[in-house]
Amino acid sequence: MTYVMLFGGLTVPTKKLIVTAFLAIILITGTSVGIMGWWITKTNEANAIDYVEIREYEGQDLSSINSFRENSIKGPQHIDNQTYKLTVTGLVNNKKEYTYEEVLDGYTLYKKVVTLHCVEGWKVTILWEGILLKDLLADAQVNSAANTVIFYAYDGYSTSLPLDYIIDNNIMMAYKMNNVTLPPERGYPFQLVAESKWGYKWIKWITIIELSDNETYRGFWESRGYPNNADL
Repeated sequence: MTYVMLFGGLTVPTKKLIVTAFLAIILITGTSVGIMGWWITKTNEANAIDYVEIREYEGQDLSSINSFRENSIKGPQHIDNQTYKLTVTGLVNNKKEYTYEEVLDGYTLYKKVVTLHCVEGWKVTILWEGILLKDLLADAQVNSAANTVIFYAYDGYSTSLPLDYIIDNNIMMAYKMNNVTLPPERGYPFQLVAESKWGYKWIKWITIIELSDNETYRGFWESRGYPNNADL
């Protein structure tokens, strides 16, 4: 066989091997890039709602979710939604227990811009999204003797509010803020949006909702001297 010398001394058969290998590399690289691009696109589509914070809603400026100050009694709580349970108990005719998904899938979701005012002197205006507590309580069939709703948190915190206030003001239990699922430090899985009340009523990491006839119940800060009505 006669070999023709090309490209600085490479023979034709050698050249063919290099070209073939080069084309294979291009094919593999192109396929990998295409697969990666598809995966990134799909991942972004799936997570876009949960991970993109908005800072304006219907012409109203919103505070950043990072504008909050950490002032919880035991620091941020980290709750696994696979084992999480929300219990509605006390003076009810139908005690209820929900998973995280059952709460979100079982009730109508609402949005509302509400400002949280802290007694420390700061405030934040946030778009909250969640369910109306009165819808949750309706399914629990509240006993006529109940006049107070007591909330308990994962970290041992507690507070209470009048039942009429919760129903008449369409008080919300939020799972999102500014279009972002609540981060652990902001109360995941659920935070109370206690509109027109000071921030110590905005309990985070809610685990138990108890219907009671004890109008004088005083929660964590209330039992330490804070006003029980917490009106702004």
